[in-house]
Amino acid sequence: MFFEKLKMLEIEKSSKFSERVLVLSIPAAVVFTLLSLLKLLSPFSAVLSYMAIVFFNMIFLSSISVELQRLKKYINDLTVGKFDQNVSLSEDEARDIADAVNSMHRFFTDKTDALEAKSMSDMAVLDTLPDPIMMLDRSGNVLGANLAARKLLGPKVTEHNIEKVLNVPSFIEAATKVLKEQSESENLAFFMPEPLNKKLFAHINKLPSFSHSRAFASVSLYDLTKTVTVEKLQSDFVANASHELRTPLSVISGFIDTLQTSAKDDEVAREQFLNIMAKQAAFMSDLIEDLLSLSKIEMQQNELPKEKVDVLKIADEVVGALALKAEEKGMHIEISKQPNVPKITADGGQIKQLVQNLTDNAIKYGVANSTVKIDIKTVQSIPGVKTPVAPDFKAVLISVNNKGPKISQTDLARLTERFFRLQEHKDLGIKGTGLGLAIAKRIIMRHRGNLTVSSTTLNGTTFSVYLPVKL
Repeated sequence: MFFEKLKMLEIEKSSKFSERVLVLSIPAAVVFTLLSLLKLLSPFSAVLSYMAIVFFNMIFLSSISVELQRLKKYINDLTVGKFDQNVSLSEDEARDIADAVNSMHRFFTDKTDALEAKSMSDMAVLDTLPDPIMMLDRSGNVLGANLAARKLLGPKVTEHNIEKVLNVPSFIEAATKVLKEQSESENLAFFMPEPLNKKLFAHINKLPSFSHSRAFASVSLYDLTKTVTVEKLQSDFVANASHELRTPLSVISGFIDTLQTSAKDDEVAREQFLNIMAKQAAFMSDLIEDLLSLSKIEMQQNELPKEKVDVLKIADEVVGALALKAEEKGMHIEISKQPNVPKITADGGQIKQLVQNLTDNAIKYGVANSTVKIDIKTVQSIPGVKTPVAPDFKAVLISVNNKGPKISQTDLARLTERFFRLQEHKDLGIKGTGLGLAIAKRIIMRHRGNLTVSSTTLNGTTFSVYLPVKL
């Protein structure tokens, strides 16, 4: 019954209200007991007086207990996110405490919001960086990783220790030095095997002491794979160019020595040697011209052309220029044009070089007494592009076909490599720099187009160039 009454007053049993009332009433009980023993107060009056004191203490403590109980509930609500600024408290002291709690709550809420906003902002900035970045604690556990790191090393990279993430002895040794404060920073390049298969450069840096966080060190990674590949391509390019130039130079140098010595007075030999030297010099000139042309196109790779070019007119010019060369092999160039082929946004000189290279190759490697066919028309899509070209952004197709031996699929895949030439052409003694199709590919790439090649025994080889009308 007593506790039910307390519950009506919003006083919980766990608040020990009864114990407090009794403890507060003990001094009065002792006093009234002494007065009763000294016969200064009758036992009945002593008990009655004590009951009055207990009742008074209950009234006095009940209001305080209720206020404390409400204040406790309010603070508990705050801890789970329930905020009531207008909590009902009757005592001034309790209201002051509630106001102080509210102020503290607002302060820490603002602080938390600011820190959260800053954290999100910092993470957003880190996620925009192209290079992988990770934060480590003193034990080497990955505390955080930006988007580039998660893409490279997996979305669950933060659930592992750095030793499992990048299990390469040289890297682990460098990271351990920084984590054990044996070094402020470490830099190293290493190869990451399967499944990455990448050459990486790592910068491991100890964070400054004023950072005041669990993060102890940062790891920045840089992908060197493309750089290494480019360096190898450049090295191979220089080696191939040197090899191609060395052969004619050796021939010319040898004939010069012969003409200066044993064949000095031999007019027949001199005429023969000079003719060979002229051909070798012409080959060297063509090779150097192609090398310079390829270099120039690569330098312009990111520059979009702006002039309007008539592909039909260029094709006519190329056919006129190469007609005599075709006749020397008993070949004929046949050109087919679709009406109303639009002009394209392009570099006129490069488009002419592209059509001329393809047509010249068709004549050079085609069968004698055959026909080289050039077909120009408008198409609505470009192979290799997922989305079709819009009606007002059509593409122009230039296809060049010759009747030559079938080219294998393996060789077709390598046709546009620098200095690549078919072994059959070498065996037949057909001269070429091996750069014509590499130049054509770069021109097509600059114009955001595409190149496809097909080769069959019946129809020969067809090079199809797709160039968008507008860039």
